[in-house]
Amino acid sequence: MKGIHLLAVEAARASPAGLSGGVPLLLLDELAAALARVFRVSCHVRQETFDAGFAFEPARSQFHSTAILERMQSLPRPEDVRLLGITGLDLYVPVLTFVFGEAQLEGVCALVSLHRLREEFYGLPASNDLLHERLAKEAVHELGHTFGLRHCEDWECVMASTHAVERLDVKSATFCPACRRRVAAQSPALTR
Repeated sequence: MKGIHLLAVEAARASPAGLSGGVPLLLLDELAAALARVFRVSCHVRQETFDAGFAFEPARSQFHSTAILERMQSLPRPEDVRLLGITGLDLYVPVLTFVFGEAQLEGVCALVSLHRLREEFYGLPASNDLLHERLAKEAVHELGHTFGLRHCEDWECVMASTHAVERLDVKSATFCPACRRRVAAQSPALTR
């Protein structure tokens, strides 16, 4: 992998539920810096936004993440660069109530939602530090799937399965040694 491009994913016209999914540019910049430290590659925040309004499911008031990923794949990007979409939209796949993110296993695209990573979703006061920590963990996790990593049995590994923020909060932001070796085999920069 030569780099990671971050892309804001929004709904150009707010859905009937009033959801637009805006992502602060400063948050993307900070995430790009964090991912550059983890993967040791260039991370670039793209200027354009991606309109995911087509993926809105009115019956759920959510956005279908798999449909968004499929469309993201057609976006131009340099060779050997991963594309990571970041959104404030609430995401789902049909078999789950929600997802924090989704990625193409051994693909080039991944998607992460801020919606349920925010403390405010749970009726708690906002915490930017906690939001940034959760976002970094989820972004590394989803990018790990693009390297072919599946969910890890090591509950501290960033690749551990996470279906609640409490689990996300207790796992680390790094790969366990076994997962790190698998990523490093495909991205030599990680071994530096």
